[in-house]
Amino acid sequence: MFVVTMDQQGSRTRGDHVDALLAELGPSPDALRAFTRTVGDEVQGVYAQPRAALQVVLRVLRLGGWSVGVGAGAVDEPLPADARAASGAAFVHAREAVEAAKSRQRSVPLVVRGDDEQAAADAEAVVVLIAATAARRSSAGWAAIDALTAAGASARQDEVARTLGISQQAVSQRLRTAMWAEEVAARGAAERLLAAAEGAARPARSPSS
Repeated sequence: MFVVTMDQQGSRTRGDHVDALLAELGPSPDALRAFTRTVGDEVQGVYAQPRAALQVVLRVLRLGGWSVGVGAGAVDEPLPADARAASGAAFVHAREAVEAAKSRQRSVPLVVRGDDEQAAADAEAVVVLIAATAARRSSAGWAAIDALTAAGASARQDEVARTLGISQQAVSQRLRTAMWAEEVAARGAAERLLAAAEGAARPARSPSS
């Protein structure tokens, strides 16, 4: 499983933004346990699949203002209804990861720890690269990406162009400049590395389990 723990940066000067983050993330059908406040200005959620965990991590890194720790590994089952009462290696990894992510030496405040240490380190490197690339995007690049993703997997660039009121060539240029195709490919690699970071092969799980 994948435990994602996030701690707000600078809460003493910025105020508590936990409720705002929880409202922004909303309910997730992909979460085994939805994000909830654990202690202070920290939140935690639990996922069965690496793709869902990666998506929420990249979303929060885009928002900014949070240190993010991902723990990949086994948990003690059955998983309690409240993740705050849960235990297991993935929770320990997530705690260690979020503490390490608070280091001011990190340009991207993300750390991944897992049962397989090398795979976790490799996953972290790829996700950090994705997030660092995304942080350099223009608002125009994000507008094209957001319109494309909102339209769904089968969306065409001409549809995005009509939504944004620009030419198809402009959409293509924006996506190239934003390195969106490269991110999509890198996300696939990150998902596989996160899965490997779990260690032992895991059975398929339903989000409702």
